[in-house]
Amino acid sequence: TLFAGLGISVQAQYWQQSVDYTMDITMNVENHQYDGYQKVQYTNNSPDTLQKAYFHLYFNAFQPGSMMDVRSRTIKDPDRRVTDRIYGLGSDEVGFQEIRELTQNGMPLGWEVNGTVLKCTLAEPLLPGESTTFEMRWNAQVPKQIRRSGWNNKEGVEFTMTQWYPKLAEYDEDGWHPDQYVGREFYGVWGTFDVTVHIDKSYVLGGTGYLQNPEDVGFGYGGVKKVRLGRNELRTWHFKADRVHDFAFAADPDYKHVQLQIENGPLVHLLYDPKTANEANW
Repeated sequence: TLFAGLGISVQAQYWQQSVDYTMDITMNVENHQYDGYQKVQYTNNSPDTLQKAYFHLYFNAFQPGSMMDVRSRTIKDPDRRVTDRIYGLGSDEVGFQEIRELTQNGMPLGWEVNGTVLKCTLAEPLLPGESTTFEMRWNAQVPKQIRRSGWNNKEGVEFTMTQWYPKLAEYDEDGWHPDQYVGREFYGVWGTFDVTVHIDKSYVLGGTGYLQNPEDVGFGYGGVKKVRLGRNELRTWHFKADRVHDFAFAADPDYKHVQLQIENGPLVHLLYDPKTANEANW
């Protein structure tokens, strides 16, 4: 009975933070840059009052002289995929995320950036059990693919987008985790993502969650093969994902999209490049 009571007590004390992202992204496929806006609703389920917040700017790691670059060139057993590749990136190949605007509940915030981490002091303390809303505008350049994310990977995919947006750091019983990105795994807050991407009309996308506007997209989504747009008009892709801790997407003008309904299961979407895949297997 004593041990059972202890188990109930531990479960009652457990908590997790929660975050909801709403994003609107416009991509320039010519220079591999994009302009971003996001609204981040953050719920403090901890017993602590929070006075500050941290965001990860992972793309900043892909610059000569970054912590990831220095580590990759100096450790005794370097990742052969990286070594000195970051050091050799040109100005149009590096990654960056430049914050233009940051507010909390409509009030402007100051911030400071150190490598791949942004720190801001809150305009209003975030009390236990309460929520606050951050809004952010930024410009970013997608790095030439080195690890995980970037453009023109070895399979020929134009954009592989992971950890690509200013991502709220995790806060748990040990406090904030504003870890610099030097090549390790990611620790993030679970929540929901509502993401809209505007991109060149020739590109086909696959993303986390569920596509919300298949009838506006075509390429076989929702049974629609072709949606005609104006000469310079961008195509809009709208995805939603619940109970995840990241939103990723891939985009390429050569992607072919097929779908398969699993019996008594989900509808599976598959994207592949016919030039680099065995067409018969698909």
